Amino acid sequence: MDIDNMLSVLDNYTLETEEDIALKLAADFRRRRIEKNLTREEMAQTAGIAVSNIVRFEQKGLISLKNLIALSKALGYTSEIKNLFASPKYATMDELTQIRKNTNKKKAYKKS
Repeated sequence: MDIDNMLSVLDNYTLETEEDIALKLAADFRRRRIEKNLTREEMAQTAGIAVSNIVRFEQKGLISLKNLIALSKALGYTSEIKNLFASPKYATMDELTQIRKNTNKKKAYKKS
């Protein structure tokens, strides 16, 4: 296992709060933007959003879902953002059994 894979596994266990995850997402976005040599102004124009939204996102991790989607599309991450919740996630066999049982349901019901 290489060091990047090992660190990514560790990240999954160390990012505990919503703020931590948002800041990590913002840092990754900023890295991808800079790799493509795009200024915030150029990124904002490409995505069709205000520069202030990018500044707030990169500095504080705050962004609306609509603007996050616009930035994702502008950087070519349409597939990744569209498929965020596409596959079921489970940690136990009981969860997998529950997922399989509820696959075709349209509504969740309160447990009794």
